[in-house]
Amino acid sequence: MQRRYNLTGLILAVVVALVLTPLMADAAPRAQIAFSSDRDGNFEIYVMDIDGKNRRRLTNNGFANTNPSWSPDGKQIAFVSEREGNFVGKRSYIYVMDANGKNQRKLTKNPFDEGHPSWSPDGKHVAFTGRPNVHTHRRIYAVDAEGKNLRRLTLLDHEGWHPSWSPDGQRIAFNGWGHEILVMDVDGSNQQRLTENPGIDRYPSWSPDGERIAFVSERDGNYEIYVMDADGKNQQRRTRNPTHDLYPSWSPDGKRIVFVSHRDGNYEIYAMNPDGARQIRRLTKDGSEDTDPAWFDPAFAVEVVPFAVSPRGKQFTMWGWLKQVDR
Repeated sequence: MQRRYNLTGLILAVVVALVLTPLMADAAPRAQIAFSSDRDGNFEIYVMDIDGKNRRRLTNNGFANTNPSWSPDGKQIAFVSEREGNFVGKRSYIYVMDANGKNQRKLTKNPFDEGHPSWSPDGKHVAFTGRPNVHTHRRIYAVDAEGKNLRRLTLLDHEGWHPSWSPDGQRIAFNGWGHEILVMDVDGSNQQRLTENPGIDRYPSWSPDGERIAFVSERDGNYEIYVMDADGKNQQRRTRNPTHDLYPSWSPDGKRIVFVSHRDGNYEIYAMNPDGARQIRRLTKDGSEDTDPAWFDPAFAVEVVPFAVSPRGKQFTMWGWLKQVDR
């Protein structure tokens, strides 16, 4: 009799496991792409699975919401919103929300326009573009993830925008100096130019291994995606079509680049191999403008801790800030 009960219990356990396993798999965190889209009337922040499915909206208000950027642990998304302005005098500010769209809050209290947020690899800081007024240059700033300790990183008389943090937390790539790609230390020192050509170069995006930078260039007649070594060498074109390709963003494993293209009549999101060799795959297709893609994969999530270990696990990232904010 005892053996019969044991056999019945074993069969019941197997049946329960078979029923629950698919449910557990569906509940597991998935790799996602955050992006902005005007598909519902104005630009809002959305997320979707990396195959373009399961799209859902995270913001919902009457003003533009753009430029999403994942925190390293995937728990938060920084983005740009005009919600505190008005239709006469709009201002863009950096906001942060939970990854499910809840708890949306303004990050800073700056009296100037903000854009292009980029998280530091340790999740403790956010770099962004700031412009105190229309008569001044755009500059790169950084602030703690709690919105405190604002500091300016680029020079007053030099433009800087669209920062991208290196995976080891030591450098920031950005636009500046006549629409070229530059790199600097995280305190704003040691600025070096990586590109130099008559065309416009913009939108740098660092590869997860820190070895390469994807960017956009019009040097061949229209905006295309390029990839170069982190020191600016070996610049190579990766897309070829007569319309614009913009906003590259690497997958966390470094095997794909997601980007925006106008090749099918409106801006949609696509993905390709970093070498551009395989067929490019379209991820969105709805006739609206989809842009600003940012990829997150929970398999590569980084826990936010006081000291950030570099990807090679050999050094700590320490912070020393040398510049004061210009008001």
